[in-house]
Formats: sequence, C-alpha cells, structure tokens
Amino acid sequence: MNMKMKQVDLKKQYLNIRDEIRAAIDSVLDSTEFINGPDVEALETEVAKFCGSSHAVAASSGTDALLIPLMAKGVGRGDEVITTPFTFIATTEVVSLLGAKPVFVDIDERTFNIDPAKLEAAITPRTKAIIPVHLYGQMSDMTGIMEIARKKKIFVVEDACQAIGAEQDNKKACSIGDCGALSFFPSKNLGCYGDGGMIVTNDGDLAVRMRQIGNHGSVSRYRHKFIGINGRLDTIQAAILRVKLRHLAGWLKDRIRLAGRYDAGLAGSVTIPYRPSMNLHVYNQYTIRHPRRDKLQSFLTENGIPTAVHYPMPLHLQETYKELGGRQGDFPASERAANEVLSLPMFPEMTDGQQDEVIAAIREFPEK
Repeated sequence: MNMKMKQVDLKKQYLNIRDEIRAAIDSVLDSTEFINGPDVEALETEVAKFCGSSHAVAASSGTDALLIPLMAKGVGRGDEVITTPFTFIATTEVVSLLGAKPVFVDIDERTFNIDPAKLEAAITPRTKAIIPVHLYGQMSDMTGIMEIARKKKIFVVEDACQAIGAEQDNKKACSIGDCGALSFFPSKNLGCYGDGGMIVTNDGDLAVRMRQIGNHGSVSRYRHKFIGINGRLDTIQAAILRVKLRHLAGWLKDRIRLAGRYDAGLAGSVTIPYRPSMNLHVYNQYTIRHPRRDKLQSFLTENGIPTAVHYPMPLHLQETYKELGGRQGDFPASERAANEVLSLPMFPEMTDGQQDEVIAAIREFPEK
C-alpha cells in the first residue's frame, strides 16, 4: 500500500506549474502593488467570464464572499435566511454575524443539497434570503429554488464555494441566483495559497455596492457611505489564481474522469454519488455513503488510505446553535448523511494506480 497517499495532493499540482506560479508572484513583488493591484481586476474579469456572468468582485475568503452580498441587501436583526443544515458552518456563520436567524431546510437524500420541495414551507414574512449550497461540486436544483424565490421576491445567494465550473442545464454555478460565492481555499478545485474568494453576479448595481462594502464601505478614497469590512483579495493571491484558472478546465476534466473510474470500481460496494442528468458535477469531493462509515474509515486508515468526513454533525445540532432549539430528528436526511458520508482521495493529479488502491481496499472491506 502507498502509505504516503494524500486526500488532496497540493504539492503535485504546485510542482507541475511551479515556474508559472513563481513568475506571477515575482511580477507582483516587483510591482509592489500588493493591495488592489492590476491582477485583482484582471482575475475578476476572467472569473466572471468563466462563470458566464457579467461581474465578479474579489473577496478575502469564501466566507466574506457569502457575508458581503447579505450586507449589500441589508440583512440584519429580525431577518431570516434559509439554507441547509448539511454544510460547513461558514454558510450560516455569516447570517448569525449579521444578527439574522438561520432557518434550516432538509436535504435531498441523493444529492445532499437543499430539497426545493421542502423550501416553501420554511418561508415566512421575515425571510430575506435563501442560500442554496452546491455541496461537493454539484449544483442544487436551482430551477425549483428560483421559481419559489422569484414568486416570493427573495434574494438568492448560491454558495458555490465547492462548485466552480459546475453546471446545470448548461448554466454555470453562480450565474442563476442573484449572485454566487466562490472560495479559493487551497483545497478547492481552484485554490490559492492562502485565503481568497469571489462574488459573481449579473447585477451591475449589486456589484458596485458589494465592491464598496468589501473596501470599508468606501465610495471614494476616505469617503465612506456605509459600514463595510476589509474584505479585499491580496494581489499575490490574485496573480496565483490567474495562473491556476488557465489550467482549471483541464483539471475539472481530470476530476470527472477519476470520478467515472471510482463509479465503475465501487458500484455495488458502497453508495456512489448521484448525479441528475441536468448536472455537470465537478467533484470537489468524491463522497460515498456507507451504513458502517466509521468502521470503513478505520479500515481504510489501517490500509494507508486517507479519507475525510464532510460533515460529521449537521448545523442544527451544533452547540453554537442550541438557542435555535434544534433536536435530533428535526432534519433526518441531513442526520443520516452525517453518519454515512465519506470523502475519498480526489485531486486531478491522482494516478490510476493510486485510485486502484483505494478501490481495492474498499472492495476488501468485510460486509459484516
């Protein structure tokens, strides 16, 4: 067994593009334009084009890329924001930081994404926004979500932090809702070498306001129209991302090919990811289900196979949200998923041999 296999091997990727990356960093160092340098604006233009949208606003992290649109729409105390309990806490953290209340809607068992059939029942006169999460690299049912949101006039932020390049009915993630948030955390399909994010939208007025909010609410130098945050993306990170964006389409193809090999090798042994025909899944994670997940994970660890659980506890059961009164059984699909999901090694540079080791180990796991 290859005891040095990694869940995500960032070094392999870096070594493949090292000269391009170092040249980009050196260019920024030589310019000394470390904040709001030309690479930031260029990256915004390139990401907007990649996502099939008109505007993009760089942000300091995926979390701030979720926070800034809510601030731009005035979300605050007394407001409610609907999302899924089966996600990373950043999705709801930004809601709570603004004094608003996260309202949870359970997931579709197959896709792990918010279930539109359960959405309308959660809407109240206080509902200010909906944040569908495109978990693991697959888009939520945006047709169903937007039909409800438009009827009720509710703002929609796509949490596409794991889903850059994902598609639904040939439309890219971030191009269907009012805006979409991307994360460039290093392990993402497009990751920088620190923290970074981006907000993508077709609404020009919204883009202007979000840009101002991310720069201390500044409408011009030392003129502040409203309270904002320091949510800017460093120029060095933007330069790195511009290099990596040129490779992203190829990396996504590699992920999809690897996912196909996992599907073929694991079908019948575990529950493999479900993908509706309308979706292009980009596999930020390749996540399986197994009723004895913890035993399977221990077995794989013993055999040198790294794995991860995204995520082991739904948000409604987290201690920080105890005041919301969430209890076991409130969102059964999310709770079952939290007990059964397991993410396998997945990165574009993964070899067929490495993948065959993972598949073989899972197939050797005892049935009882």
